[in-house]
Amino acid sequence: MITQKKILYGILLTLVFLGMGTISMASVDWEIQKEFSIKTKPKDIATSTNGKWLYILSDNGKILIYSITGLLKDEIIIGNDIESIEAGPRENILFLYNNEKAAVQILAFDFVQKINISGSPFIGNPEAPVVIVVFTDYQ
Repeated sequence: MITQKKILYGILLTLVFLGMGTISMASVDWEIQKEFSIKTKPKDIATSTNGKWLYILSDNGKILIYSITGLLKDEIIIGNDIESIEAGPRENILFLYNNEKAAVQILAFDFVQKINISGSPFIGNPEAPVVIVVFTDYQ
């Protein structure tokens, strides 16, 4: 005789076996794409919003700016009291965190490019600073 208990067990087993059909074990395919040595031990790391720059907070109070290919672009000395960094909304903004002082600093910087102008005609002071600005949101 089939009892209610046997029917419930049958339904339960059916649900379990049906559920097992939807479970799948996923695997992850991965590889290390690039490895490079840095000068000091890193405390924290952040990437620029455009993915071109890698910012490394070192244990000696510097932010090391690397290209994503591993070339050191520059260093910014910020002191040893900064404990972590975070990328800002643009590639030239970093948030610096000091938990001990409960402070946040916003660091803005610009990448300065040297342009070889030797032999080029000029008017005025040849050592005058020049800023080239690109407006990419023109409509």
